[in-house]
Parts: sequence; C-alpha cells; structure tokens
Amino acid sequence: MKHPVRLVAASLTASAALLLTACGSGGDGDSSGKTKAVNDSGAEASAGASAKPGGAERPDIKLPAEFRADFAGWTNSDPKLQAVLDDGREELRAKYAAIIEGNPESDAVAFYDSGTSLVTARKWIKSFVETDDSLIGEIKAYDPKVNVSSKDTAVFFYCVDERKSSTKNRRTDKVTATPDSPDSVLQYRARLAKSEQGVWQTVSLETIPGGCK
Repeated sequence: MKHPVRLVAASLTASAALLLTACGSGGDGDSSGKTKAVNDSGAEASAGASAKPGGAERPDIKLPAEFRADFAGWTNSDPKLQAVLDDGREELRAKYAAIIEGNPESDAVAFYDSGTSLVTARKWIKSFVETDDSLIGEIKAYDPKVNVSSKDTAVFFYCVDERKSSTKNRRTDKVTATPDSPDSVLQYRARLAKSEQGVWQTVSLETIPGGCK
C-alpha cells in the first residue's frame, strides 16, 4: 500500500508512562462492563461531539458511505474521561475526512490537533493529496485507555485495525488494499491538552505497527 493509513510516527512525551501504570485501574473503561459501538453509518458519533454544553461549537464531521469508521467500547461512566474519548474520536475522524476531501488545511483537523500533531497530520493528509488517493473500506478503533493526569492534560492509547481499509486513486480508480498482517493493527499513543475553549486537542501522537495484539 503506497500510503499506510497509519500516521507517520511523531514523538510522544514521557507522560505516556502515566497511562501504562493506570491501565487496569478501572479508570479506562465503562464501569458497567458493556461494550458500545459507535460508527459513521448513524448520527450518534457526530451528535456526541456537538452536544456538549458550555463548550466550543465542534465541527460536524461526515464520512462517506464508502469509508466506515467503527469505534467499539468508546464509552465511559466518568464524564471527564468520556470528554477525552469524544474529542479523541473526532480527531481521528477529522483526519480521515480531510484525506477523503483532499484538504490538508482542514479546519476540523486544526480544531482537534495542535502543535506537533497538527504538523504531522497535515503532512500525512498531503501525502494522499499528492498522489490523488482517497480512502475506502473500514477501520475499527477499539480498546481505548485514558488517563487524565491533571485538569488540562491527558494521555490516550487506543488500537486501530486497518486491514479492511484501502486507498483508491481518484484518477484511475485503482484500489490498493492494506496488507492483512499484524503490522496493520496499530496502537495509537496520544498526548492531549485541554484548550481554553474546553476542547481536548491532540498535541503529540505516535503509532506503533503491530502494537495491539
């Protein structure tokens, strides 16, 4: 695949260690033990991002029918952790939408990314634009783990299975499938900071091919 769907790895600060020690403490999942899938075939994903009271007006991000993003288990009974999950989900969806739209300067990407993460995201999106490629198929994002280390910083790990996704060239309609290999199941490791508007923005991110078993 000419463009792996995964991001080019960016540096992640040492605060990621906080999440590793927090895993299994009960703060990274829904205490009810129920798994809830959120996907782009319905209104729940976009509605969840725009319905927060008292905060910034979040962009309405839409993905076309030919590309599906499923988010399994992205719910938490703690409102603070759920807020990180919501904005982390929309950050990923914004980047997929920007690739499909061919828009590296996407306002939605700039809304959810800042600093190093915004620079990396724009380079990644631009690489698809330069070869006139879009995305089709589906990805599954699952096993999110969140640790809020202070009132305005958080560390967030999750898995993305890209094996059912492909690129499709806009000019030739050539489809290039993602390899069906362990390296196509990635672990995303993000550091987030809460903006003055109350948005949990991703400020640094790295991806680990094969990081989710």
